[in-house]
Amino acid sequence: MMNRFLATAMMLLALLMLPGQVSAQDNPLYQKIQALDWKRSPALGAIAGKAAIRLDGGLRFLDAHNTNQYLTLLGNLPQTDSFTVAANDLRWFSVFTFMAEGYVKDDETIDPDALLATLKQNNVQSQPERKQRGLPALYLEGWFIAPRYDSQTKRLEWATLLRDDAGQNSVNFSTNLLGRSGHMNVILVSDPQNLASDMVQFKTALGQFEFLSGERYSEWRQGDKIAEYGLSALVVGGAAAVATKKGLWAALGGFIAAAWKILAGLAIAIGAGLKSLFKSKSTP
Repeated sequence: MMNRFLATAMMLLALLMLPGQVSAQDNPLYQKIQALDWKRSPALGAIAGKAAIRLDGGLRFLDAHNTNQYLTLLGNLPQTDSFTVAANDLRWFSVFTFMAEGYVKDDETIDPDALLATLKQNNVQSQPERKQRGLPALYLEGWFIAPRYDSQTKRLEWATLLRDDAGQNSVNFSTNLLGRSGHMNVILVSDPQNLASDMVQFKTALGQFEFLSGERYSEWRQGDKIAEYGLSALVVGGAAAVATKKGLWAALGGFIAAAWKILAGLAIAIGAGLKSLFKSKSTP
């Protein structure tokens, strides 16, 4: 599945680099993406019946049905329960998925060094499985941003620095927003060359996000479901990380198995290519 994603990305990049390329408006992929049912400002984007995000003039939004189509157009596996928040020019986009795994207690001290050691060990152990599944090798180099938790916003974020066999680096940026009955997992998809500036815009967008009344972290009540893990487990895969009886691959699912999450950062062609696609001009 990863090979197919990379092939799609590289074909897109190759198309965009052809001499005398057509305008963006004449590009079939551009037309299909624009034809999706995008919500734009002023509007609210409803997310999984649990949260909403206000769309300002610089954002666009897709519901679950259209997000599935969008990710499929980009060569990813179907995502039936995810939602898209993107910059208007698609310089970056983010995918929101609610994990109804219960209230995650945030009274834990995070040890970035211990987590990195665990992730690196898992990364090494996962390589034979990746090869068997036809997935390219992907190596964890270290933290791009060490895990950090904001107790005021109930937001946990981190970013890993990755390397492929060609020596190309990429960053996988993750955010988890804690709620009463679960957490909202958010993956930022960006051209690594523009990641710093895109992260600023993305975090501004997150400022427009909130859980609905009754779903906020502060509204937890005795008797509500409590997750079987804490903040550290979220970094290494959430529920899959504690369900080791399912096997190594299942335990690594949150970090490695989701092809579109990792390769959105790995395949620079998607970020740079889409940016060029939406900004390209006709050539005489």
